[in-house]
Amino acid sequence: MKDKIFGVLQRVGRSFMLPIAILPVAGLLLGIGSSFTNETTIATYGLQKILGSGTLLNSLLIIMNKVGSAVFDNLPLIFAVGVAIGMAKKEKEVAALSALIAYFVMNVAISAMLLINNEITADGQIAADVLEGTITSVCGIQSLQMGVFGGIIVGLGVAALHNRFHKIVLPNALSFFGGSRFVPIISTIVYMFVGILMYFVWPVVQNGIYALGGLVTGSGYIGTLIFGIIKRALIPFGLHHVFYMPFWQTAVGGTMEVAGQMVQGGQNIFFAQLADSANVAHFSADATRYFSGEFIFMIFGLPGAALAMYRCAKPEKKKAAGGLLLSAALACMFTGITEPLEFSFLFVAPALFVVQVILAGAAYMIAHILNIAVGLTFSGGFLDLFLFGILQGNAKTSWLRIIPVGIIYFILYYVIFTFMIKKFDFKTPGREDDDTETKLYTKADVNARKEAGNAAGAATTTSNDPVSELITRGLGGKKNIVDVDCCATRLRITVAEPERVRDELLKQTDSRGIVKKGQGVQVIYGPHVTVIKAKLEEYLETAPNEFADEAQGTQNNAVAEAGNSTAENANGQNSTAVQNQSTGTDNAGNTAQTSAPVKEEKIRKTAIIYSPVDGIAADLSTAPDEGFAGKMMGDGAVVTPTEGTVYAPADGEVEFIFDTKHAIGFQTDSGIPMLLHMGIDTVKLEGKGFEILVTEGQKVKKGEPMMKLDLEFLSANAPSITSPILDTEPEDNQRIRLLANGEIKAGEPLFAVETLE
Repeated sequence: MKDKIFGVLQRVGRSFMLPIAILPVAGLLLGIGSSFTNETTIATYGLQKILGSGTLLNSLLIIMNKVGSAVFDNLPLIFAVGVAIGMAKKEKEVAALSALIAYFVMNVAISAMLLINNEITADGQIAADVLEGTITSVCGIQSLQMGVFGGIIVGLGVAALHNRFHKIVLPNALSFFGGSRFVPIISTIVYMFVGILMYFVWPVVQNGIYALGGLVTGSGYIGTLIFGIIKRALIPFGLHHVFYMPFWQTAVGGTMEVAGQMVQGGQNIFFAQLADSANVAHFSADATRYFSGEFIFMIFGLPGAALAMYRCAKPEKKKAAGGLLLSAALACMFTGITEPLEFSFLFVAPALFVVQVILAGAAYMIAHILNIAVGLTFSGGFLDLFLFGILQGNAKTSWLRIIPVGIIYFILYYVIFTFMIKKFDFKTPGREDDDTETKLYTKADVNARKEAGNAAGAATTTSNDPVSELITRGLGGKKNIVDVDCCATRLRITVAEPERVRDELLKQTDSRGIVKKGQGVQVIYGPHVTVIKAKLEEYLETAPNEFADEAQGTQNNAVAEAGNSTAENANGQNSTAVQNQSTGTDNAGNTAQTSAPVKEEKIRKTAIIYSPVDGIAADLSTAPDEGFAGKMMGDGAVVTPTEGTVYAPADGEVEFIFDTKHAIGFQTDSGIPMLLHMGIDTVKLEGKGFEILVTEGQKVKKGEPMMKLDLEFLSANAPSITSPILDTEPEDNQRIRLLANGEIKAGEPLFAVETLE
């Protein structure tokens, strides 16, 4: 249980990195834009002619400033989408779209609750008795101030729904909505109720967050020290992002009014002040206490440790160690990426990492004590120091105080690391045994033994998806599969060598039929094909990249042929038995007629399906497509349209509309599931030539317009405009009877669905 929780927390931490990754770029734009549009800076350096108001560069810098601010202003939405992508296991693009929808749905639901309870007025104004700062505008929606917590709630929840439901199989009548299409649907429903729940829950949570933030900020410099120690101690576990993010982005890190707006979180407060720097005398050190100290040990301290490790290296290994340590130290100094250095001495000498944690934690506290207020986007390297410290001026940031403290830190790291390496003979880079390669370690090395132990077990793992495995073998193996796609009912595969495809294996996967055209293979499964496609793609990620075993294929053929022979013999025996029952035989071999009458078929009920278009009606077997003509997707008729409006073929409900608009799923009031598929292979037109006039779930009457066709475009670009009109799920006791053959008008009877007793 503990390992499972740890694994989930690691994934949560990694998922934060995607939205966090945009911050350096946004911060860069905001930093440069704010710095070089500041009138004081322009006047100080005499740059009025180049950067003064009205110049081209000034306009560009203002745009950069606004663009950078846009990212920070919409971080909750960015976190919602980013966390959903990071936590989703497969089909991440679906999780992203679902999170976007869920985020808006949740906030709209909260807004509605605020309106119902008179906390906001009909014209969008906040009521006078509402506590200031608790309600804010979220993408134009008046909602509770949830900050990035709101985005994280959406991201984690949608990812959980996605991982649970993206392969769901629904009943045939609803199968189009199965698989990944179900995720945004369930996310919308769930987050409508989450929004209602948040209206009641979040004010309580908000009070708790403010109390926690007050506890941290109220503990002064000791609180900053504890924060720094915990953050650095979590580095080896990859959980530091989970820990520091609330301090950077939410009210846990404090709140402040900036430019008339209530801002939450240390990083957000700094960048809000940066955007309004003309009106700020000195940036808030209480806000930057959660990161200003990083410049001290990243630019100065850890390079001192690197020098100590180089000086302690064996003479014959100094050159190799020096090159590695220099590159790692430069990365640390300029970008704030500390992993190459930290993980090296963590791996070989954990005691050195304990020293690093204590010294680094103290650096946060010292920066706070000295009122240093330099912001950052990602980590405390020289680039961020230049943008958010030096360029902003010492008067606003006190960045010059970093230098003397940094020099002391350089000496401390160098002396302590040198003493401990020599005293305890730690095998830091360059001090390894002669048969050990000089290298810098990473987190991957920390987990290497565990991964190696799991490798043997993984190698013997067999597939837990036998259907996808059989489909892959039927298609000639993973190496033979070039592309996987699907349309409404068919799995569409492009193969490298068509002769390797084995129909008999594909038929064992409950396919309704197989259509082969050159290197294209279409395996017909019905509307639930999206689930089959998702599972097949997941299986192919780990399947061996080779052609299917021909020997295994031969064995399967033998088994299949034996099975077929047995079935044929059984069928023959059954036929003989039926024949003997109907004619009778005596001992002499003479036949005699029996008196058993042949049972007449009686029609219990009949449902009429009317033509949805003006055109030419014909039997389904004439469809210019093997799948439709072979009734693999249902039974019915075809109509070749001569007029561009498609009408409802009976009273009923629009069940689904395909993304490419070429087909509509329809359920008649008499219970017949239908597919109106306009044209052949029109899925490839990606919606061009079609205009949908109805919506999913809409009730329609016979003869109501449902779709418009651009017949000129379709005739020129589709293989055929002949359109199958199908009963997709005819029962065993049902039969289709064609009622028209030739010219037909919309609304005239096309075929009858007869249910027999």
